[in-house]
Amino acid sequence: MTLIEILAVVVILGMLAVVLTVSFSGKMGKAKREIAKTQIGQIAGQIELYQLEKHRLPDAGTLSALSSAPDASYYIEPAKLIDPWGKALLYIVPGPEGHAFEVVSYGSDGQPGGTGDAADVSSANLGDAKP
Repeated sequence: MTLIEILAVVVILGMLAVVLTVSFSGKMGKAKREIAKTQIGQIAGQIELYQLEKHRLPDAGTLSALSSAPDASYYIEPAKLIDPWGKALLYIVPGPEGHAFEVVSYGSDGQPGGTGDAADVSSANLGDAKP
């Protein structure tokens, strides 16, 4: 093999690596959003169990009540209160548009709003936080 042939192979492998990386990172972002939706739906269900048992919602701003009683039906592991991007999920009482509460992840950027991976994932949009 000549030096030019070796360089051509290296360039082709480099381009292939870039294409695969871009393709994989797009799918990874979508997978994290789906995980966040599932996680938020489960937490919203646990909040509803808490409300049935305690006859009130957990205090606004904190979901620690869900992870403080391991034997309770509404118990959820503290690690599940962190979104796929490593940020704490937010819990808002009352929620928007007449919902009793909202559990929200601000996506990959950790800021309200955004698009794509940075878009918010909210229980109010999933239909899990009922008025």
